[in-house]
Amino acid sequence: MTDENGSPGGTGLPVSIEAAWGLRARPVKGPKPGLTLERIVDAAVAVAASEGLGGVSMGRVAKDLGASTMSLYRYVAAKDELYVLMQEAAMGPPPPLPALEEEGVGWREALAQWAWAQRRVFHRNLWMLRIPISGPPASPHSVAWWEQGLQALESSGLGPGDAVSVILLVGGFVRSEALLMGGLDAAVEARGVPAREVMEGYARTLDRLVDPERHPALSRLMASGVMWGPEEPGHEFRFGLERVLDGIEALVRERG
Repeated sequence: MTDENGSPGGTGLPVSIEAAWGLRARPVKGPKPGLTLERIVDAAVAVAASEGLGGVSMGRVAKDLGASTMSLYRYVAAKDELYVLMQEAAMGPPPPLPALEEEGVGWREALAQWAWAQRRVFHRNLWMLRIPISGPPASPHSVAWWEQGLQALESSGLGPGDAVSVILLVGGFVRSEALLMGGLDAAVEARGVPAREVMEGYARTLDRLVDPERHPALSRLMASGVMWGPEEPGHEFRFGLERVLDGIEALVRERG
């Protein structure tokens, strides 16, 4: 446990993880009646959702709560700890995977559902992708997501080492796609014009910049028009995920 000032205690865990699991002692008294760890985290998440992770500071959160900055440190030891708790709150527990409950549904469908569920969380909370990764998942909800991913793989017959590598591979793909596509979507939204209009402007810019002699492959791609055609939402994610799953399936056959 930690003492009321957030000093490390007997668990050996970082204070942020102790707080997430409910193992950290709460302040016995505080200068701001009604101030709670949950209120602090909710306020920080609201700032991140409206202004991005860069807008989150202990001072800003304290101001929104009508409290002093120093009063927050009785509940949260540092901003890095606040990030962990914000991520935990926004991530939430993993939703049930229908594939895990349906007889005859294999690991591939279960893992795909797991990946899509993660993608939805990230696209709702793109600021989460800006939080520095400081170690393997250890908070309650992140552990629950790992558990569910491993359950999705149980019917594959892969050993523990391969299963962990697969979870890292798929999870990394989900994060990468969400960071890229979420960033592009945010850039389009900031322009305040329809996405198609933005892409058409980009195409005109490339037409002026691309030299067929220096960039023959890109020139052929531009001429095909494939980059500017209408696509269903999530097309790139679906395509990439299927190719990742193809590779995992090849591994399953190899190990089988």
